[in-house]
Amino acid sequence: MKILITGAKGQLGQALPAHLPNHDLTLVDIEEMDITDKTAVFHTFSQTKPELVIHCAAYTNVDGCAKDPALAYRINGLGSQNVALACLEHGAEMVHISTNEVFAGDNPAGYEEWMTRNPVNGYGRSKAAAENLVQQILNRLYIVRTAWLYAPGGRNFIHAILDRARQQGQLRVVVDEIGSPTYVKDLAQAIAQLIATHQYGIYHFTNAGSCSRWEFANEILRQSGLTDVVNTPILSREFKRASTPPPYDVIHNIAGAAIGITLRPWQDGLADYLSSQ
Repeated sequence: MKILITGAKGQLGQALPAHLPNHDLTLVDIEEMDITDKTAVFHTFSQTKPELVIHCAAYTNVDGCAKDPALAYRINGLGSQNVALACLEHGAEMVHISTNEVFAGDNPAGYEEWMTRNPVNGYGRSKAAAENLVQQILNRLYIVRTAWLYAPGGRNFIHAILDRARQQGQLRVVVDEIGSPTYVKDLAQAIAQLIATHQYGIYHFTNAGSCSRWEFANEILRQSGLTDVVNTPILSREFKRASTPPPYDVIHNIAGAAIGITLRPWQDGLADYLSSQ
């Protein structure tokens, strides 16, 4: 199958090719195709003629989205609409990558795929708008929500925790933000399984289980042999930032599990990641 991957330089965009070895892949990032430019998007589709698009491109700086919600909508909302319209024009399926932050994080039971979106920050609102737009345009559509994604290379929560632990010997991490850490390799594998099913719909793909940021940091320290580092729990209001993260934003994999797609526990994904560093 001819597959176009947008946001190819991002965490997921870089991970996907290894899990799609039998497909004809075209990888684009902003230099090759600015998703906010409809003409550029349609030109790329005319050149590559994809049968499936995995739309990873997004503005994921949550604090940046809070400071400039118009820019967040332009990239995440309008950009996704442009990609979906091109998919419609060329008869292509679409995998739209979304986030747990389309939910408010105020439900202690967590969120299933069909629950009503109710974002509380600029990033979540822009991604909720994107979901709404692509759903209005396409029927042959997968929406894949994920959370707390991390990948080898660059900076991420794990990298920051280990750096601070080794340099300062102590940590202060929020205890009232709950989610599901997700290793990009496991997410990419789940998406590869999903596109083989042609079972369109909304899916929640995170590593199994959940934890607070503080618990996540403790497990990073434990698996890294840094158990002597003091990790003091703090409340999110003590950690000032532009965006307001959803406090309890666990998303449950009901739809994927029903068709046999599950992800391993988050602790196992973390161990795999650390062993590869």
